[in-house]
Amino acid sequence: MKNFKKITAILLAVLLVAALAACGAKPGPAPSGKKYVIASDNAFAPFEYLNTDTNEYVGIDMDILAAVAEDQKFDYEVQNVGFDAALNQVQSGQADAVIAGMTITDERRLTFDFSDGYFDAGQILVVAADSDIKSLEDLRGTNVAAKISTQGADYAQSVAEEYGFTVTTYEDSPTMYQAVIQGTNSACFEDDPVARYSIQSQNLELKVVGDVINAKPYGFAVKLGENAELISMFNAGLANIKANGVYDDILAKYGY
Repeated sequence: MKNFKKITAILLAVLLVAALAACGAKPGPAPSGKKYVIASDNAFAPFEYLNTDTNEYVGIDMDILAAVAEDQKFDYEVQNVGFDAALNQVQSGQADAVIAGMTITDERRLTFDFSDGYFDAGQILVVAADSDIKSLEDLRGTNVAAKISTQGADYAQSVAEEYGFTVTTYEDSPTMYQAVIQGTNSACFEDDPVARYSIQSQNLELKVVGDVINAKPYGFAVKLGENAELISMFNAGLANIKANGVYDDILAKYGY
């Protein structure tokens, strides 16, 4: 009789687990004691940038990550190392994931697993405030700036021959902007929301020209085939903060 009761209890437990799975239960918390290392850019306002008053990194990406982690009950630490370095850290296993205004592309899907998109953005041409450049045709014979490993750099390289310009890459956006302001480069390609935010918030002697190019979503990413639980939690948390209004509050905080 005791054995029969024991077997019955086990069967009931198995059935309960199966029922929860069938109902689409939310992903559970991170493995016990796990603290995820998240790599990010170090100067990509309004998505991540240093608040010099508090000496802390803030921005849309930082706030979304914090809200998702709170919703899904996982621990993390952010390493703001620069965009190219952030991608390399994930690929080398030094970081578990990256959130850095990273555009989801088919090429990047060969090496990263992405979350659902959390913000749509495209590239824009940025020139000095007193520049006569109005379109890609006006770049012929000049040298154009772009940030290394970004969609802006990829796009610049893809049309450089067609429009007759050369490309110089920089490690971060502020250095790239100064190169354009000082006349080292005729223009740069930058993500549209970042360019507009930086010009307005920092009173940069720059302006955007032309239309937004190649708009696509940003995504949170992990190394291909690894940390599937982290992507699952991010997607669940993102859906929840969109549903409860936190996501909209975060965007409104930065003017969107």
